[in-house]
Amino acid sequence: MKNYTLLAFLFFSISNFAQIKGTITDEKGNPLPFVSVFEENTYSGTTSNEQGKYQLNVKEPGKNKITFQYLGFKTQKRTIPSDSKAITLDVKMPEESFALNEVVIDPKNNPAIAIIKSAIANKKDNSDKTARYTADFYSKGMFKVKDLPKKILGKKVDLGPDMASNLDSTGTGILYLSETISKIIFEKPDKLKEKIIASKISGNNKGYSYNTASLSTYDFYDNTLDFDVKMISPIADNAFSYYKYQLEGSFYDDNNQQIYKIKVIPKRDKEPVFEGYLYIVDDSFAIYAIDLNIKGYRMKNEFTEAMTLKQSFSYNSKNKIWTKNAQTLDFNAGIFGVKFSGKFNYVYSNYEFPPSFEKKTFGNEVVAFELNANKKDDAFWNQIRPIPLTIEESSDYNKKDSLQTIRKSKKYTDSVDAKNNKFKFTDILMGYDYKNTFKKYSFDYKGLLNITSLSFNTVQGFNLDSGFSFKKWNEEQGKSTSISTTFNYGFSDERFRAVGEFRHKFNNINYATIGVSGGTKVAQFNSFEPISKLINSISSLFFKDNYMKLYNLEYAQVNYSQNILNGVNLVGKVAYEQRKPLYNTTDYSFFKRDDVYSSNNPLAPNDFTTPAFDTHHLFKAAISTRINFGNKYISRPDGRYNIKDEKYPTVFLAFEKAFAASEKKYEFERLGASVLYDLSLGNKGTLGMNLRAGKFFNAENISFIDYRHFNGNQTHIGTSERYLNVFNLMPYYAKSTNDSYFEMHLEHNDTGFIMNKIPLLNLLKSTMNLGFHSLAIPDRKPYTEFTVGLDNLGFGKFKIFRLDYVHSYQGGIQQNGVVFGLKILNVLD
Repeated sequence: MKNYTLLAFLFFSISNFAQIKGTITDEKGNPLPFVSVFEENTYSGTTSNEQGKYQLNVKEPGKNKITFQYLGFKTQKRTIPSDSKAITLDVKMPEESFALNEVVIDPKNNPAIAIIKSAIANKKDNSDKTARYTADFYSKGMFKVKDLPKKILGKKVDLGPDMASNLDSTGTGILYLSETISKIIFEKPDKLKEKIIASKISGNNKGYSYNTASLSTYDFYDNTLDFDVKMISPIADNAFSYYKYQLEGSFYDDNNQQIYKIKVIPKRDKEPVFEGYLYIVDDSFAIYAIDLNIKGYRMKNEFTEAMTLKQSFSYNSKNKIWTKNAQTLDFNAGIFGVKFSGKFNYVYSNYEFPPSFEKKTFGNEVVAFELNANKKDDAFWNQIRPIPLTIEESSDYNKKDSLQTIRKSKKYTDSVDAKNNKFKFTDILMGYDYKNTFKKYSFDYKGLLNITSLSFNTVQGFNLDSGFSFKKWNEEQGKSTSISTTFNYGFSDERFRAVGEFRHKFNNINYATIGVSGGTKVAQFNSFEPISKLINSISSLFFKDNYMKLYNLEYAQVNYSQNILNGVNLVGKVAYEQRKPLYNTTDYSFFKRDDVYSSNNPLAPNDFTTPAFDTHHLFKAAISTRINFGNKYISRPDGRYNIKDEKYPTVFLAFEKAFAASEKKYEFERLGASVLYDLSLGNKGTLGMNLRAGKFFNAENISFIDYRHFNGNQTHIGTSERYLNVFNLMPYYAKSTNDSYFEMHLEHNDTGFIMNKIPLLNLLKSTMNLGFHSLAIPDRKPYTEFTVGLDNLGFGKFKIFRLDYVHSYQGGIQQNGVVFGLKILNVLD
């Protein structure tokens, strides 16, 4: 009932508006895009589109003048007759004439410095004026691609039939177009509540746009702004350490206030800085407008070539507040010769500035969607949309929305599936996929020659996987069910192994999920699998170093997980495990064939007959929880989507118990806890922390499998983005324990704060990492590592390398080494 009442109110309100439409051009007739259009001394406004078209709903025609404001052009004002309900008003805007002599007082001094100093000194007062508000918010986002090839690196580019039809013969077109209308409540620094009234995605009437106010707040009164790194505001407290300024002139706006146009010039090219123009109001030194560029490499995003961020502010003489009424964010990106572009437009209107909010105004829910927010018809959007669609955008909506009904039909999906589901004889070897889009299920067969699964270890020799999987899903209800089985065959030990798994997710609200699995497989002694199959295969075949140590596991397991509270996830597991030792069955390698592999016993690498443990079985039960403090979330009709609050750590707690073992000595209990936290140091980088501790009980004679193993690295190859879960020079099983333990991993990434300032080295566009790693266990000297290295290394846009020098120390024994990081391995394995 409330929704019908709201819609009726909106319709009644709209019907009492006077709608003004028109085109804004310069004096030569060229359309002017993104001109700010608003009622004088109100917060009702919009902007023109790329073709200079605009539309504005005016509550009381004749009462206020309509203001047209655009950087570089003289502000224009028009009065609308009070008896008008619909009117076309075209406006021509003459170019602004900038006067420099009015502001130059002393030619020996740079007048821009004094203006920026005043802006910095007054920014708290100016920021506080808009520290608390409610407003209407509109956003429109579009992604386009240009010259998309049919193949990249020999691989066919498959966008699917729906996406591919959006492109023309040259591989150019709109990939994504969406809009949102919402009401926001905001309080600085970061409290936000957003209610999305309407959401629209081109070609998808079931989609919910992610164009939210929470993802578009850029406040230049803050010292830094969040992009991929912390970008320095041109009026930050320390702005003079990063920028030079040049006054290019001034002009007077329609309120007879003098506006300074200041060019913002970076002192060092590789720093996280903007460049462009900043417009400052005299006397109050508030921001009048922003027109700044961001180069991709300055924010450590090599695939982005450049971004342009523009903001315009309007003045209300009644409360003397400058407020942001429009914002645009454009970017260009590219890879493999393919060009991408994006454009986001934002309009803020109908501001209110209450003195305070009620205590329970803000909560953990930051964004909520009204029921049927994605079902609004064209008539609704045509009335309420503040920025008219361009011809290209209208065409995209019309084309995709008209095709949507066809593409969702059973006849169409069946025809597409029939084409893709054709079975070929070679599929027996290479694999086969079957999909029924309309009934929402799929089947997958990996093939007898699943080359991507091929790996080598000294227990199985070369081994290969195959298998089947079935999946059924329902997006609207958030349900999914999957059944899979994986077969593995080792060519050296000549043994076939198989595991199966059933998994069902009940919903996208609390993400309740149950899983059942079992079978036979080879498993690493360290269940965290510190050495990947790919790295172990290379290490063994090329260097005769078989670091992966394996045992045979026959098991049956049931697990259940669910979010039981906001930010609290609980996981329970019960398993039966039968463990058997394994031995090397091959001495094969590509090189060093006269060398001998170490044994498969991690406790005795030179003993090829004694196993690391005796065959046994036991039951295991475990319960663990993950707690994200301050967790926020987005509520949508199809689910809840969590947003971690980076100001707080993530805490993990776990209890594990082994019972009903073949021998009593294998039974034990273990308590464990860990804390993960990223401490933001502003533009000086991020300090990552991983603290982990635990304690075994009644575990004096347990199996070596159940010891606490720590992630070592003897290959000198790093595969992860960050080294917050690994000791870079420590042998894989040298420090394993069945007692108490404490490990600490700290890593500071300067995000270029230091490297950007070092001549020549700054040409690398890299970042510096400083690390500290420590392990403490009873009756042994603490093990410690110190690391220093460079990250974000590579060629052109591909910054996939990292290089670290590592020094380790334990009880007077010191080691030094170099770890070469190849982050792409983490994806390939």
